[in-house]
This record gives sequence, C-alpha cells and structure tokens, in this order.
Amino acid sequence: MAASSHGKTGGKAAKKNTLPGMPAQPEPNTPTPEPSHKLVLRTLRRNDFKEVKTIMDKVYSNMEGSWANDEYNALIKKFPEGQICIEDNGKIVAAALAIIVEYSKFGDKHTYAKITGNGKFDTHDSDGDTLYGVDVFVDPEYRSLRLGRRLYDARKELCESLNLRAMVAGGRIPGYSNHSGDMTPAKYVEMVRNKELTDPILTFQLANDFYVRKIIRGYLPYDSESKAYATLLEWINVYHEEETDKLIGNQKSNVRIGIVQWQMRATKDLEDFFQQMEFFVDTVSGYKSDCVLFPEFFNAPMMALTNEESPSVAIRSMSAFTEPIKIKMMELAVSYNINIIAGSMPLYEDGKLHNVSYLCRRDGTVDEQYKLHVTPDEASYWGMRGGSQLRCFDTDFGKIGILICYDVEFPELSRMLSDEGMKILFVPFWTDTKNAYQRVRLCAQARAIENECYVAITGSVGNLPRVENMDIQYSQSAVFSPSDFAFPHDSIVAEATPNTEMTLIADLNLDLLKDLNTSGAVRNLRDRRKDLYSVSWVKKTERDDELLSQGEERAPKTSTLHPPITVA
Repeated sequence: MAASSHGKTGGKAAKKNTLPGMPAQPEPNTPTPEPSHKLVLRTLRRNDFKEVKTIMDKVYSNMEGSWANDEYNALIKKFPEGQICIEDNGKIVAAALAIIVEYSKFGDKHTYAKITGNGKFDTHDSDGDTLYGVDVFVDPEYRSLRLGRRLYDARKELCESLNLRAMVAGGRIPGYSNHSGDMTPAKYVEMVRNKELTDPILTFQLANDFYVRKIIRGYLPYDSESKAYATLLEWINVYHEEETDKLIGNQKSNVRIGIVQWQMRATKDLEDFFQQMEFFVDTVSGYKSDCVLFPEFFNAPMMALTNEESPSVAIRSMSAFTEPIKIKMMELAVSYNINIIAGSMPLYEDGKLHNVSYLCRRDGTVDEQYKLHVTPDEASYWGMRGGSQLRCFDTDFGKIGILICYDVEFPELSRMLSDEGMKILFVPFWTDTKNAYQRVRLCAQARAIENECYVAITGSVGNLPRVENMDIQYSQSAVFSPSDFAFPHDSIVAEATPNTEMTLIADLNLDLLKDLNTSGAVRNLRDRRKDLYSVSWVKKTERDDELLSQGEERAPKTSTLHPPITVA
C-alpha cells in the first residue's frame, strides 16, 4: 500500500518496507535505550564520605570497616588532587586514596600506621618524592568492570604530572591464608608472580606494572587473611626528572639528527674537500639538527692525491690528512652549533693502522671510537688493526654509541653500550655491493630491537677511479627504531634513495624508548635472563694477528711514509 503524504503507511494490513533476508525495520517512535553505565573519573569531595563509607564497610567488613569521617576529611584537606573516585550514573563505585611522602624518612620496613600517621596523614609532604598508595577499593558489585585499572592509570598520570620518583604501596595478599601452612610468604609471592597461583590483589597489581621490592611483616596487624604480611610494591616513573636550577641545557626528549649520504668524487686538494664538508654541515645545521653523521672513510678521495699504487701504502699516506680534517670538523661543530660524527678515517700511529671515528661536540670537545673488528679484506689489503676500547659517549642530547660498519654485526658491542644507557647508535659504514650493505642494514635493525634504541646508518655512493679497493660504493642511509605500536609500522624512521647523494633529517622521540622499556609488547632489556648468561669485556689481540698474517706481504716494511703534498 502506498505511503501517505506524511510518510505513514495507510490501513491495518500495511506491509513493512523490507526485502527478503533483511532485518525488520524498528517500530517508529521506539525510545533509545538508556546506557546501563555512565562512568566518570573525578576527585573526591568532602560530601562524598557517606557513599565512600558504604563501599568501605562492604569491602572491609572483616577488617574494622570504614574510616572515620575526620580521617577522610584530613586526607581531602591535605592532598585533594590525590583522592580519586569513579562514579556510575552519579553514584560512587570505586576510589583510590594517596599521599606524598619523602620515602627515605620511612624506608622499606614501615607499617601502614607509621606511614599514614595513624590516620591523621600528617606524614603527607607536598615536597616529597613518592606517591604512596593509601587505599584502593571497588564496590563488589562492580568488580567485573576492571575499575581498578582505571584508578591505577589515573594515579600513574598524577605521579608523572607531579614529577614524583615513583608510586609505592603496601599490598595485601589475602589469598595467602589458604597456603600459609604450606609455604612462606616469599614462596607464595613467587608462585603468584609465576602464574602458579592467583591472588585477588597481588595478581592485579603485578598486571599493572608494579613489582615487588620486598615483603613486610606486621604491615597491617589486623589483616588476618594476609597473616599481617604485605608486599612492598613499586612503580617507577620513567619520566621523573631530578630537580635542577638549569633553565637551559637540560637533556632533550626530542632529538633531531641529520645524515649525509656522501658522494665520492675526485678532489683537487684539501681545501676543496673542506668546502664539500662544510656544505653538508651548513645544510644540516640549517634545519636545527642536534648532530650530523658522515660515512666511514668519507675522506677516501684524498687517497688519489697520494699517487701511491700499493693500497696499503696509499691508505697510510692518506692518514696524514686525518688530523687536519678532524681539526676542521671541530671548528665546524662549534661555528655551526652542531655535534658532528665525522664518519671514520684511517689513523697511522706507532706503526699500526687503525680506523677511527671522531665525535666533535659543539662545545669544542672531541672524543674517538676505534673500529674494533676489521674485515678480512681490510687486514689483507691494508694491514689494518682493530681497536681495544668501547665507549658510550655523553652528548647534550643524551648518551650515544658509535660502531663502525662491521662492528654493528657483533651484537655484544651494542648490548654493552645499551647497558651504559645508550639511546642512539650511529653506524658509519662503507660497502661496495648490495649484499655487503644488507649485512650492515639488517644487523642495524636487529640492534634497534634488541637494545630498545634508535640506530642511524650512512654510507657513501658513486665511484672513485684510481683508488684501488675503494673504487665502487653502495649505500641506502636510514634511521631505524624498535618495533612496537609507538614506532613506525616498518620500524624505519627515515630512509634515503639508494645510491643518490642526499641528506636525511629525522626527529627521534626518546620518551618513546622509556615507554617501551616499561610497557612495551615485549621488553628485551628487562626480560634478559641474567641468571643464565652475561656479556663482559675481555681484551684480546689474537684476532688481529690472525688477520694480519693473511696479508703480510702487502703491508709496508717501514713507517716513514709521507703524502706527496704538504698538509697545513
């Protein structure tokens, strides 16, 4: 039957406008059902005491019930922003109470009565360093809604916003009463941690990133279910910053790095080479980068100026240019206000040839990292030796590491740097073919995941006629991140066009690394089985001798080699 002009179908036998297989249309004017829950997170007020008391009497019916009104008011007065509740359709159904304390005044052996001032909360110290959890309770009728997690998350936000060191609480273990005849409290906690047992409170707290520092005896003497024991729980605020009077120069959370994918080209003299260097430093610093990375052996064009036919003689002659290039890089770092990782260059000293990367800071200081692992080719052609020290460097944007090319293929090195606090690993490399490049790239990506850090790699492109053993280049510079939700989906922050001279600029958020370490899908650094294995540093030189024996006939017999031109 046709619809009327008002859109209503006429007659009692009107058919519904549906097709076979389609659900029937809802009846007109059907009221929208009201949601069963409407949750609001807010701070508690004085007039909320009656509702709070009702919940506490339910939860603590076997533990003296609710607090007194004056205890509740004292807490609201001293620290109102620390008292949080959740209401459902206007009714309070859960709450979390807290104070701030200077934790060193109480130590790990405190009792509940001592740290709360016997309910007067005169222990609250607004200048303290720790958020102390006084209580968390949820109406038994609402425990299926996981409201406790919301309260803990709100506490964590409060701890971060107040720049407190940590959140600490004494946790009841009510399930222990069923096992006290069979095991110690420590064994019970271990069983709960290993998922062999479930505790109504501890299991939940462990799932919310707390860890058990120790077990306290006599924490709540009247807690018969826990046998008066409690777990001392702690959650560390990874964003905590020590108070400082510095208005400028504090460590950054966001770091901008620049990378030079360097074109190998013939150069007529050292000054010509300096101009090319300065061009890239100027360019990258113009984007207000904190540092710039050059490739391994980026100064290889200087080798052609030596006019030496023997590769081993030529590279030793080229090493005479290393010192003036380093000095020039130091000058550029200061004048352009940028930290420079000067790729790497050969260094010939005491009759030994090394490959060295220089960190030229913008404050005028300089540090160095020797390449530790020389390739068979470097030993055979050049008689190059590996260094013997690994360093984690302090910079004005955080701790960094430098591994030169082949070194990144040895995971022990980056792991030791990570243990020293490294957040960004820089890898200058030189590769001639794509398969050689892939070894560096894939290992660099693995290092980023293993060590929860960023890794930046860069090499050179183009060809160098008249330079044996360094005549062709292959590179695709990139910046890699760990693999988790907060990072790019492919763990690549930035990537250059292969075999094309260019620069990359990338912003790195160091705070994301803190989050990863504490709440990542996996936590590689924290989950290491240090009870089973370790990585340690032992100086050995046998490998150098083994590699050098492969190419002794190519090594020069004297150390009195000089470039054919004078270097000022």
